[in-house]
Amino acid sequence: MNNLALKDQQNSNIAIKNNMIIEKLKQHGTLLAFLFLILVNILITPNFLQIQTLYVNLTQVATVAIVAIGMTLVIASGGIDLSVGALMALAGTIAPLIFLSDFALMSPVLGLTLAILVAILAAAMGGLFNGFLISRYNIQPIIATLILFISGRGIAQVLTNGELQTFDHASFEFIGTGRIFGVPFQAIITIVIALSMAWVLRRSIYGRFLLAVGGNEQAAKLAGVPTAKIKMITYMICGALAGVAGIITTAINSASDANQTGQLMELDAIAAAIVGGVLLTGGKAPILGALLGACIIQLVGYTLLANGVHDAVAMIAKAIIIIAAVYMQQMKGAK
Repeated sequence: MNNLALKDQQNSNIAIKNNMIIEKLKQHGTLLAFLFLILVNILITPNFLQIQTLYVNLTQVATVAIVAIGMTLVIASGGIDLSVGALMALAGTIAPLIFLSDFALMSPVLGLTLAILVAILAAAMGGLFNGFLISRYNIQPIIATLILFISGRGIAQVLTNGELQTFDHASFEFIGTGRIFGVPFQAIITIVIALSMAWVLRRSIYGRFLLAVGGNEQAAKLAGVPTAKIKMITYMICGALAGVAGIITTAINSASDANQTGQLMELDAIAAAIVGGVLLTGGKAPILGALLGACIIQLVGYTLLANGVHDAVAMIAKAIIIIAAVYMQQMKGAK
């Protein structure tokens, strides 16, 4: 009898250990997937460990990561934002119009500063507009943000007559192509934004209120949380980050392209946020997870293209990754 009881206890201990291991894998699945992709590339991708390869991936992932951070905040609040690509195009259009103006030519430093600030502010106001529609009139986020998804790019096209606006401005181009001690400047911007937003979520009242709103909006209202204000701030931050990404993209290309800047960015940002571990039901905002999610999305595409696989397959691979991430979320929720 004692032997039977001892055997049952051993089996129970083994089951507990197995569950703990599975739970750890779920918690750190994004990091493990990223490390696995790196290992695969080391084994099969030519020249993967070269500095130039790292540079290429850092420059390509920066804008996705920045927008994914904003998207993570929005999803954590219980919403979604389809307008980020259009806001990128809007910011990328406004900045050159200002720093190439006669006023900016008279005072280049002031003109460039004003161009960057106004472009980001315009994108932030677009986000605030989204938040106002959602919080004030209870419009579904997917519908409210669809308005700027359509009209935001239209405004940018009107400002440029739908034409490519090229420029030669070394100081502005440094934002997208410059390096500091060999590190791409846009990658530094991305890291600063990620660490800053992670700190805000952990240490600020706004961070606590945001997760409360996304976790249970009605309970948050009853607890005195200004839910409408939190939503508007969240969408405004998301818009501002889209503006930053739009400026970086325009600086990289040395041209303002209202037609192409930010195209399908909303989909990549949502994918990166989901892979990074944000809950579609709200209440969780893993900022560093979004950063890793963006790196995974970028690395999957790079791996396939570097090994001669058609770009269309990369899109299918992204879809599979999203399905896997959503399935993992459901598994966690069912537990």
